[in-house]
Amino acid sequence: MATKSLLARNNDLANTARQMEVLSSGIFADGELPTFANKLKESNQFPLQPKKLEILQINLGYMCNQVCAHCHVDAGPDRKEIMTLETMQQCLEVIKNTGAHTLDLTGGAPEMNPNFREFVEAAANAGIKDFIVRSNLTILRANKKYHDLPAFFKKHNIHVVSSMPHWTRGKTDKQRGDGVFNKSIEALHMLNAVGYGKEDSDLKLDLVYNPSGAFLPGDQMALEKDFKKALKRDFNIDFDHLFAITNLPISRFLDYLIASENYEEYMFSLVDAYNPAAVANVMCTNTLSVSWDGYLYDCDFNQMLNLKVASKVKHIADYNEAILQERNIIINQHCYGCTAGAGSSCQGVVA
Repeated sequence: MATKSLLARNNDLANTARQMEVLSSGIFADGELPTFANKLKESNQFPLQPKKLEILQINLGYMCNQVCAHCHVDAGPDRKEIMTLETMQQCLEVIKNTGAHTLDLTGGAPEMNPNFREFVEAAANAGIKDFIVRSNLTILRANKKYHDLPAFFKKHNIHVVSSMPHWTRGKTDKQRGDGVFNKSIEALHMLNAVGYGKEDSDLKLDLVYNPSGAFLPGDQMALEKDFKKALKRDFNIDFDHLFAITNLPISRFLDYLIASENYEEYMFSLVDAYNPAAVANVMCTNTLSVSWDGYLYDCDFNQMLNLKVASKVKHIADYNEAILQERNIIINQHCYGCTAGAGSSCQGVVA
């Protein structure tokens, strides 16, 4: 398993233009599969446009203590892109004035931003209804300076959303690296110990499942039931909900698909599973993504392909919600991942 990002390995897929070339050529260029734009036109859903903004998702940086095989961010210890205090302050001004009800902090490992705690404390005072931090769990066990994070999260009523590929060691470590499963179990125990995921607690702990190969996730409710049963039985761990998220064909997962000669088959499976009902609720219609350097994107996946919003407002410093609501959403073939089957978003299924 790789221990460095695509960028550090000088892999050509670290170049977003190269990823876009792959996604727009071959089976899509020759008409073997319809482009996502043409698929939307077939169901009279083109162009895709935003609805009322509900979620502001902020990426605090690409630095991470893990190098996961499927990571669409290409995050890792060698990534140095980190949001500055200046950009955080610009984000805080927007948080105070936006109509969005959810603030969603992500990374990399957002906790590795040196100003993470200061930002969380300031943002928690802004009155956002649902304040999410996306944690890879192992960061809580990385070293002593992170060990008090469960208590810190509790103090600010943070909604913790944690990556957990499977309830078994083998499948988890295969996707995320040796030793990740054991550290994740330890971290979940730490969160449970302060009240997260407990039936009588308001402290929300949700898990995220990504398939470990070139296939779509199973039924989210069935997976949640299986996860709850296994984690309770084997480790006495409790959590609230499970989000099943489809792996999108970008960055390291795209590299995996090509290297394993599964790219075309995977794209066929996504297109075959296209669900017009999922289009109505894809996350780009109610979410704005802010990159570590303050630029605006329709979603986290577009951010990783460097597809900035189609608006004259492109940076958090110039934020204007009314103008941004007038834009059309930027799409490409990777969007099939969010509209396959029951659909997929950072909050799980959408249809």
